[in-house]
Amino acid sequence: MSSWPDSNWTAAQEFVILGFSGWPQGLRLLLFAFLLPLYLATLAGNLLILGLAIVEPALHTPMYFFLGALSAVEVAYTLVLTPRMLAGFLLPPGGQAVARATCAAQMGLFVALGGSECLLLAAMALDRYLAICRPLSYPQLMTTGLCWCLLASCCAGGSILALGLTTAIFQLPFCRGGLVNHVFCDLPAVLVLACGNRQLQERVLLAACLLLLVLPLALILLSYTRVLVVILGVGGPAGRRKAFNTVASHLTVAVLHYGCATAMYARPLSSRDLEEDKLVSLIYISLTPLLYPAIYTLRNRDVQGALQRAVSGRTPGTVHQADIN
Repeated sequence: MSSWPDSNWTAAQEFVILGFSGWPQGLRLLLFAFLLPLYLATLAGNLLILGLAIVEPALHTPMYFFLGALSAVEVAYTLVLTPRMLAGFLLPPGGQAVARATCAAQMGLFVALGGSECLLLAAMALDRYLAICRPLSYPQLMTTGLCWCLLASCCAGGSILALGLTTAIFQLPFCRGGLVNHVFCDLPAVLVLACGNRQLQERVLLAACLLLLVLPLALILLSYTRVLVVILGVGGPAGRRKAFNTVASHLTVAVLHYGCATAMYARPLSSRDLEEDKLVSLIYISLTPLLYPAIYTLRNRDVQGALQRAVSGRTPGTVHQADIN
């Protein structure tokens, strides 16, 4: 699997990310050809949404503020993971050698961005709850200042958790070789290389999963349950259908994101199959970030109108915040 002999590996200095280097070259090139367009489409879609949310006055609302922030997180998340993964498909067998500090930085950024995204999805659910269930008070409650405070809290929460988890893992001695059987320096793939007592680190990882996955998902489900109760009791069939589509879009993304994350990280190390984890990682690295623009905004009339105005150079007329289809 690797051309790096154990005698040449220095535990304190480097790791070797194996990725799919043990697969046949033709299959690796096929994966590269399939994943590269997804990577470019992900960047284009999320950058488009972020740009429209910034420059288009019609989208200067709390809902699109959070969608723009989510797109920014997705762009950073994709840039942290995907380029190195794609490069691994083109390199000779043996994996990619990375410095210990580089591995730790990649892990920390991955956890920080993923954690921020989990909290940001919960903030978006709160925004939709206030907009639909408290419409009269919504403009006074969801102010620009509160939006920025929620965004800052999400980023700070993810960053603090990332710092704690990365520090806890990299303070361990690594005596099982430096071959990381993954496409990046993922937490479980690095943690299994550590020797000594890893129970504390495993418990910290499970506690982080509880904090970032279970609690936000519970908040999202409670918020949208209340939203569904409200929209089913008021308005006509057309309005209910649009509101239901909004909730369905948000829940689809939430289930996809939290489902993949829970399946990957809310398990003890003893029950893991790293080869299986490596395959599943292709979904949340390449596919999930691409689906967000399509599910959330690219089919939305507000975004379509903003894009048409941006292309034609027209100024927006009366602004109506439409529901997401």
